[in-house]
Order: sequence, then structure tokens, then C-alpha cells
Amino acid sequence: MKFGRIRRFSVHLNSSREHRQGQVLLPGEFISGYVLLELIRTISVRSLKVTARGLAAVHWLESRSVGANTIDNDYSSYEDYFWRCEQLITENDEVTVLQAGRHEFAFSFQLPEEGLVTSFEGKHGSIRYWVKAKLHRPWTTVKKVKKEFTVIEPIDINTPALLAPQADAKEKMARIWYCNLGQVSLSAKIDRKGYTPGEVIPIFAEIDNGTARTVIPKAALIQTQAFIARGTMKQKKSVVSTLHGDSIPGRKRELWHGRALKIPPLGPSILHCRIIRVEYTLKVWVEIPGTSKLALELPLVIGTIPLHPFGSRTSSVSSQYSVNLEWIRMAIPEQPEPPPDYADIVPAENRDHHMLPPVMEEELEGALERPYFAYIQEFRLRPPPVYSEIDPNPMNFIPNPMNFMPRPRCMTY
Repeated sequence: MKFGRIRRFSVHLNSSREHRQGQVLLPGEFISGYVLLELIRTISVRSLKVTARGLAAVHWLESRSVGANTIDNDYSSYEDYFWRCEQLITENDEVTVLQAGRHEFAFSFQLPEEGLVTSFEGKHGSIRYWVKAKLHRPWTTVKKVKKEFTVIEPIDINTPALLAPQADAKEKMARIWYCNLGQVSLSAKIDRKGYTPGEVIPIFAEIDNGTARTVIPKAALIQTQAFIARGTMKQKKSVVSTLHGDSIPGRKRELWHGRALKIPPLGPSILHCRIIRVEYTLKVWVEIPGTSKLALELPLVIGTIPLHPFGSRTSSVSSQYSVNLEWIRMAIPEQPEPPPDYADIVPAENRDHHMLPPVMEEELEGALERPYFAYIQEFRLRPPPVYSEIDPNPMNFIPNPMNFMPRPRCMTY
């Protein structure tokens, strides 16, 4: 901005993060930058200060007639969030002389960690954050420049309240004058309350058309802006996304198995401001020809932190537990298969008479006393026993006591 001897007077904000511009901040972050003064000639400065502020304001007029006169009622209200001030050139008895050229005055503020709400611009109010610089010079008007920035209040939808399913059901008797057309019933459900822009809301609904007329089910995402001042509320509703279902003939029923309604880019919910509120609802209704529609609304919260892959810590743990159980089922077969025939594996010319002694009952009992998992590992990794289908001495077999002695075993722990 140019002011005679001043070529340029402006406020510049630094980037707070690599992936985000400096004009978009979160509560608790630092906002920093500098005031730029480019002078054509030397000037005298009494003071230069910069202030950072956050403010919510609502205002509207309502007119009413009193006799022949019209009276305008002014509704306005304000809510301060923070105010910070820093002197860049301190005011004192002597003025400060700045030479021609470029001058930069750095500043830095920290935003409050709590109490800030998301920036908003509405028909009857706004929530704004800005940095303003004021230049005081002798015998001249005060020069002002302002730079606005955006604050985003984090809303994490991974909380129990926002992960809870939402459901409702209604019914009505459709009538035309004194004639009953029949009953229409509607029930709808969504898997959770919190969503983020870009997500798809799967709608589960049941529509039972008990009339002889064709009805049409529909759904829409509704935004409601509420402005409050002097105990009076002004509302503005708008439809941000719609969904049209198929026509349902008379005496028929239809089910929605997760009909998709996509959330477009829009601002998050504002729930913690005293004078401005932004709320969302999912409206599901049935249009009945000749009479009023049957409608229900499910509350929604549009957040800023998207859904965790597991939804929550509890579901994450339960999912991991189910995976572990599945692994155990696969690792331990309920009925192990019998070993293959030795004659099918080893050719006849390679067979010999080095038979392994049978496992003694005492050895098996000792193995069962060891850790269960170690036994399972040994069971899975042991080779099949060797044997022959033909006994060379079927009648003259003399047991050798040495064959029944316990042999050393190598267990895997």
C-alpha cells in the first residue's frame, strides 16, 4: 500500500509448515512474519505496533411496522478469542527517523491452545483472524494494514461419540382430506456420526409403502448455519449433496443396502462458538403424492481428522486379536494327515535296514510335559517314520531290549 513518502506498507506471514501455507494455522501454533516498509524519502515515526486478533461477530436487521412507521431492530453480538500486541517501534518522547529504502520488522505470536474455532464466513456473521499493523507519524493520520489468516479447529472423528451408529424410524398415515391412503414407514441408519469431506456415507434404509400410490425415497446432506444475538436466532439452511432413490410402487417395500452419498468439499462443523454454529444432518424422506412427505434426520459432524484405518484403538486391538486366532487355526491342524508310505518315497534300491526304534510311551509323556508350543513345533517338523510293508522275519522276530531304551531327543523350544 502506498502512502506518499511510503512506497509500500504491508504485513507478510511466514509459512508455519512445509506442507501448509502460513495463512492456515492450528490452535497453539506460532504465527510469525514481518512488517515491510519501503520508503521513498526519510520519514519520522512515532510508533509502529502490530496486533493479532481473533473475533466472531454476527449482525442482521429486522424491520417491523408500528402504525405508519417502520422500525428496524439491530441484532449484533461479538465474541473475542484472543488479542496480542507487540511494539515494533516503541512510542517515546523522541521520534524515530527511518531512512529511505527497505525496512523489515519481525514479529511472532503464539495462538491459544484452546478456545479457538474454525474460521467462517456466513450471511449474517463471520469468524475471522488477522494481523494488523499501525504506523503512527507526527502530524499525519495513522496508517493501517491488515493481513487475515485461517484457523482450523481440529475435530477428530475417531472418538466414541462420533463413531457411534445413528438410526431412526418413523411412520405416518397418508391422507387426502378425510380419506386414508395407507401407512408409509421409513427407517434409516448410518454406521457412524463423524465424517470428513470427500468420504462417502453408506445409507441403510427400509421403506415400506402401504399405500396404492407410487412413492419416491430421497436423501440429502443439509448444512444449518445459526446466528445468535440478543436471545434471538437466525438460521440459514442449504442442501450440499442429494441422493434420489428408485420409485416404489404401491404395496411394495424397498431396502437400501448402503446407498452412497458423497460429501463434497465443505467447512467443518462449528460447535463451540457461542454466537455462531454450523451443523450438519442427513435427511432421509419419502415423497408421497397428494400429501406431506415422511422425513427423518440423523445428526452428523464434519471433522478435520479422518477415520483411522481401524476406526479406534478398541477395534484395532480386536482386529489384531482375530488375526492371531486365525493364524493359530492355520498353524495347528485339527486332524493331522497320516505320514506317506515309505515305499512311495524311497526307491527299492536305496532302502536299507536302518530302522528307527519305536517311540516309547514314557518318552511321549515327557514330551507332553514340555511347553505346548514346543511340542507343536516338533510335531510339525518331524519327518515321517520309516517302515516297510514286508516283514523279512514275520515269525522269528526276537525283540532286542536295546531297541526299547529311551534315546536322546533334540527338542525345539
